[in-house]
Amino acid sequence: MIRFEHVGVTYDGQVEPVLRDVDAHIEEGELCLVIGPTGAGKSTLLRAACGLTPHFTGGLLTGHVIIDGRDTRRHRPRDLADVVGVVGQDPLAGFVTDSVEEELAYGMEQLGLAPGVMRKRVEEVVDLLGLGALRTRPLADLSGGEQQRVALGAVMTSQPRVLVLDEPTSALDPAAADEVLAAITRLVHDLGVTVLLAEHRLERVVQHADTVLSLRSDGSAVHGRPADVLAGSAVAPPIVELGRAAGWDPLALSVRDARRRATPLRDQLVLRSAAPPEPRTASMPAGPTLLSTRGLHVRYGRVQAVRGLDLDLRAGEVAALMGRNGAGKSSLLWALQGSGPRSGGSVRVMTPSGDLDPATLRPAEAHRHIALVPHTATDLLYLETVTDECEAADTHARAPSGTTQSLLAGFAGAVSPAAHPRDLSEGQRLALALAVQLSARPRVLLLDEPTRGLDYAAKRHLATVLAELAAAGSAVLLSSHDVEFVAICATRVVVLADGEIVADGGAREVLVASPVFAPQVAKVLFPLELLTVDAVLELLAVPLPREATP
Repeated sequence: MIRFEHVGVTYDGQVEPVLRDVDAHIEEGELCLVIGPTGAGKSTLLRAACGLTPHFTGGLLTGHVIIDGRDTRRHRPRDLADVVGVVGQDPLAGFVTDSVEEELAYGMEQLGLAPGVMRKRVEEVVDLLGLGALRTRPLADLSGGEQQRVALGAVMTSQPRVLVLDEPTSALDPAAADEVLAAITRLVHDLGVTVLLAEHRLERVVQHADTVLSLRSDGSAVHGRPADVLAGSAVAPPIVELGRAAGWDPLALSVRDARRRATPLRDQLVLRSAAPPEPRTASMPAGPTLLSTRGLHVRYGRVQAVRGLDLDLRAGEVAALMGRNGAGKSSLLWALQGSGPRSGGSVRVMTPSGDLDPATLRPAEAHRHIALVPHTATDLLYLETVTDECEAADTHARAPSGTTQSLLAGFAGAVSPAAHPRDLSEGQRLALALAVQLSARPRVLLLDEPTRGLDYAAKRHLATVLAELAAAGSAVLLSSHDVEFVAICATRVVVLADGEIVADGGAREVLVASPVFAPQVAKVLFPLELLTVDAVLELLAVPLPREATP
């Protein structure tokens, strides 16, 4: 169904190709997972699979991309619209109407389908993706995760034979992600739809994949069975890292299979300690309160997003804000930062000048005291090149020259300094926005889905940077659906539901007890309270008690 024949892509102004001699054949009815480090060319590969590269993006395409017998060299994206459906990394940028129901019908209207057929397909997709409560709402009022489900639904109503999906679950809570992936899997198994899917959160997707196409940093690729490719991949989910540490062969790719193999490992861990050590970051004592809100309400028309919420954030904390899509997490962050609406209540940030309302601070002053990285990272980027953004950030933050560039390199590796920020991948744009805000070392840092588009190495680096920031006396509050990232970085977890706090405690306490938010290691090794592979390795290094030694 999809053939990549020695495909290479080199963009204008670049010497090295983004993709180099990619050769793969994805069969009809196959789900192929595309993996690789941040900036390895995953989005470029997906754009090539629907004709956007080179017809829309420009650049030089070598080799051939053949979709259902059509060579993309001779067939533009409009010529493939009846075969290929595409969902990009930024759903909002792809919407063309104002409401959910109109967006679901738009693609079918362009294909000239009869009104009766359109109505039937809309109802089917609404039921399949759980969009019933959203169908009459404006697209601009939806949360990021809700927008992502609508974007996927708008493609599915046209019933394409090939789905090209760029991080389709990145803004979804774990339960919603499972529902979407179950729907995609049904399309593959029951209707023979071919799916080419790029994703950084491999723990969600890998067990559903028939094959894996792994892109390396030099643009080359390996295509094969998931267990075979992941065995030697630098990018791998925690369950694969755990299997490597335990010596499992073949590797387990699902929690169910891993639990069946984990009994000997679990027995070793039980012998070494009945009370596993806390993650390193959890040992830092909380300091004075830096941010406080009392009785906070946020309302959008008839929608009550935040309901009478009380919260204190202390120096030395890295707190994670979790909850289903639409629970009020983004609304809370914007209200705390001072730019978002507040219908009632108070917010105070502690500054050397006293306790102040963030909404009253000038932008330059606010940036040093309380900074927010929104889930749409491009909102913070407005200059022509990466270098311009980095130099401006250093100037505004009064930081030494090169500070922002160094932070960016840690998150995303080598990024072309002359590139326009909007030409970067989603992960690279997010990394740049993070670097810009972190350069000022704000006393309170708010992050909304800070790991979208980041690979595992970049996430570990971000966790280290946040821990260092907290250790220096700052406080961090991050909203995330990425349970694996929360497991490695958070000292505290706050769970929201319908705008109210329903759980607030230590990361281990909240995560292990949750069937939805527990990370893979906790699920595999339950009832042991271990959250990460690093915690497992640390415990395995503990000598056995004398009475347990043979």
